[in-house]
Amino acid sequence: MSSSYDRLAPFIQAYIYNQGWADLRPVQLEACRVIFETDAHLLIAAGTASGKTEAAFLPVLTLLHNDPPTSIGAIYIGPIKALINDQFDRLSDLLKQADIPVSAWHGDIAQSRKKQVLRQPRGILQITPESLESLLINKSTELDRLFGDLRFIIIDEIHAFIGSDRGAQILCQLSRLAQITQNQPRRIGLSATLGDYGMAEDWLRAGTDRLVTTPHLPAVPRKIQLALEHFHTASLVVRARGDTRDEAFSPYQRHLFEQSQGRKCLIFANGRSETENVIASLRQIAQAKGSPDIYHVHHGSIAAPLREAAENAMRDVTSPTVTAATVTFEMGIDLGQLDRVIQLEAPPSVASFLQRLGRSGRRGSPADMRFVCAEDKLTGGESLPELIPWQLLQCIAVIQLYLEEKWIEPIAPLHYPFSLLYQQTMSTLVALGELSPAALAQRVLTLPPFRAITQDDFRQVLRHLIELDHIQRTKENGLIIGLTAERIVKSFKFYAIFPDTEDYAVWSDGIELGTVVVPPAVGDRLSLAGRTWEVTEVNSSRKVLQVKPAIDISTVSWRGSSGNIHTRVLQRMRQALLEETEYLYLQPGAKARLAAARKLAQKEGLESSYLFPLEGNACCILPWAGTIAVRTLERFLRLHCRDALKIKGVVGRSPYFLVVNMGKCSTVSLYHELKSLNDRRLSAIELLGEEEAPKLQKYDEFIPTDLLRRAFASDQLDVTALGSLINDW
Repeated sequence: MSSSYDRLAPFIQAYIYNQGWADLRPVQLEACRVIFETDAHLLIAAGTASGKTEAAFLPVLTLLHNDPPTSIGAIYIGPIKALINDQFDRLSDLLKQADIPVSAWHGDIAQSRKKQVLRQPRGILQITPESLESLLINKSTELDRLFGDLRFIIIDEIHAFIGSDRGAQILCQLSRLAQITQNQPRRIGLSATLGDYGMAEDWLRAGTDRLVTTPHLPAVPRKIQLALEHFHTASLVVRARGDTRDEAFSPYQRHLFEQSQGRKCLIFANGRSETENVIASLRQIAQAKGSPDIYHVHHGSIAAPLREAAENAMRDVTSPTVTAATVTFEMGIDLGQLDRVIQLEAPPSVASFLQRLGRSGRRGSPADMRFVCAEDKLTGGESLPELIPWQLLQCIAVIQLYLEEKWIEPIAPLHYPFSLLYQQTMSTLVALGELSPAALAQRVLTLPPFRAITQDDFRQVLRHLIELDHIQRTKENGLIIGLTAERIVKSFKFYAIFPDTEDYAVWSDGIELGTVVVPPAVGDRLSLAGRTWEVTEVNSSRKVLQVKPAIDISTVSWRGSSGNIHTRVLQRMRQALLEETEYLYLQPGAKARLAAARKLAQKEGLESSYLFPLEGNACCILPWAGTIAVRTLERFLRLHCRDALKIKGVVGRSPYFLVVNMGKCSTVSLYHELKSLNDRRLSAIELLGEEEAPKLQKYDEFIPTDLLRRAFASDQLDVTALGSLINDW
């Protein structure tokens, strides 16, 4: 055993001995060194199943044991309830022999357990950002008693927070807590997928004067088994009842059934509808073939007991289990030993691919991940962009970017998070009561996410909120919450910075199944918890649906967005289409589809051109650029090329292609107009309509129009990047 072992608390040494560990892992040794020997923040960037959680907690628990704090000693912030619950179980096991309590705090935790924490604030508090916001508002007078001697803040899966409003909210919360307690705890960030350590270090230290140490760990070779298959249809074939022949099922669904049958398998989909549909289909095949029902669904709209049932089934080593999930299982929940991960369509990013790949291959076995893409069967009437297998190419690009370069998307923070500014301004007023404008500005504008927001900007926001009666002036010229805003700030939904949804609870025979956002009508069918249900009653006042089991396919689906795709991914997709490289992980269907696409690319001259004339005097643009650049291009076409060239419209599928209805314009004229972009010296703000002020975030409706325009131009458009790409055309 290493010398670091000797410095750990006796109960931790006993735990390590009982677990049969031969020694601490490299990441744990480095974490102990930094925590024991320095005063720095710590960024632990290591692969899935490398022991990151223990690396953070073993030295932290030792210090809390050796010198017990007089308040809560450490906060653990997790992105989802399921991860907090999982870590709670792991820590509870570790702390059985120690006098350090661990308490989980989120929406599913009983009030009695929360009251116990408030009575005796000790040990470790595991919490979501939303619940921490609630504490800052509702327990403002008790924060010093609760956190006055806080020593550590551990933020798990920090890649899920950096660059997002939710991550910026955390930085605000930590700074506000430090303002009140006059205490600056050390921070520990954990992640398995970081491309830019420098950016992560800047984020972790924001608002503090401590350095961040990121241990440079030796690369650990790992074996990876990859396979990518492609099908031309994803629909379930209508079959006669009782027909169990393979031919009675869609090749796509049959492939998924065979790849997961008899295994501990996790199926990742990019949306809730896809998770529901695939499990409903697999369950139908299993029932037809007399196979056991081993199928579960896990996402944010599933009722907590059903989510827990899926988690427990995945941990059960005695029987096979197949669960389809969204990002809820992408995080570091311990699911034990998985045989295989299946990804439906392309993952949204390289970072997501790595997270999902890391769910299998633990305890020394190879990581096994199978990609499955499907597209509608070609009829012969498709235009050029519809003939390109976008999802297949994106899968290849994501895989190759990691295998060839270990590249992961850089994270771009928002410069003008005005929606968050509204929330934190109102949260501060609710928590502290009346404040002068200067005192409010001092507390809010010094929070790290608002560095680019000037005092003039904030003054304009305050004036606007006073006009809306969200803020009122007192006789003493102070500021308080206005009557119009009281219903907003008093709702539990105010604690979250992500948008509200009008959820309808779904019940069947007294059992809650979960929630749906868009209420279906009586007689509609929806998929939930891996089964199909028919709606029998809609209670709009109580937001409740009653359903009964059904066997038909769902007619209702969730709405969602896959987020921004980076330009580097699109460029690697183009390379995959144009090069002759054979990828060993391609299965027969994928190999044949890629070969057909490459033949098409050669025939159409995709290597030398980005604009292609289509029938009906239309023009297809293949920009091979990321979401933000294509969004910028589309606006340039709509706002600047429409009048100059008399084009009639622009449609497309972002970020893959745009189709321009040319009117009387020629493709050559369009090309020259695009090439002139750099000569125009346009600013991004000029790509917004005169009255346009996109409201994308939760509280944007309460922000002055000109500030929203500036935020959209800065954070959602990039003229410089687009101009650089067009230079290469």
